[in-house]
Amino acid sequence: MAAICVFCASSRRLEQRWLDLADATGREIARRGHTLVSGGGCVGMMGAVADGARAGGAYTLGVIPQALVDREIADTASDELLVTDDMLGRKALMIEKSDAFLTLPGGLGTLDELFEVWTTAMLGLHRKPVAIVDQDGFYTGLVAWLRGLAETSFVRSDALDLLIVAESVPAALEEIEARLE
Repeated sequence: MAAICVFCASSRRLEQRWLDLADATGREIARRGHTLVSGGGCVGMMGAVADGARAGGAYTLGVIPQALVDREIADTASDELLVTDDMLGRKALMIEKSDAFLTLPGGLGTLDELFEVWTTAMLGLHRKPVAIVDQDGFYTGLVAWLRGLAETSFVRSDALDLLIVAESVPAALEEIEARLE
């Protein structure tokens, strides 16, 4: 069993298919016996992944900055909710509390979190698996751009080896679990 941190969108304006993906992700994490670490919000995909994990029986740990608690979007149903001073502290605590990272579709905040954990893995600051779920080609353009950066030596090619790219949540989790062993 591992603590799997999921990065994803917290927007309230998403298509239902993205909320369904998040819910299914939470349920799959629970089915596999893992703990969910999330950004501690109760809205958008972030709320759906936590609800799905709890519905499947998983332990849920949310990490949220006080400013978002003040906006009343905290996932108060979390088994454990840790409140930080700011977003930087949130990311640091999420990295500390997690054994692996799974990135679902999301926007700037999701990409910020993905690049933080991937960069720190590349620098050898941790050895935790980092994965993205390219559901319906959501990250295809990003992955192509990253490969182009490696081809022009702006990114080391071995850095790309640290990033798991999977087309489904089960495939991403299988790859994560294999790297945790």
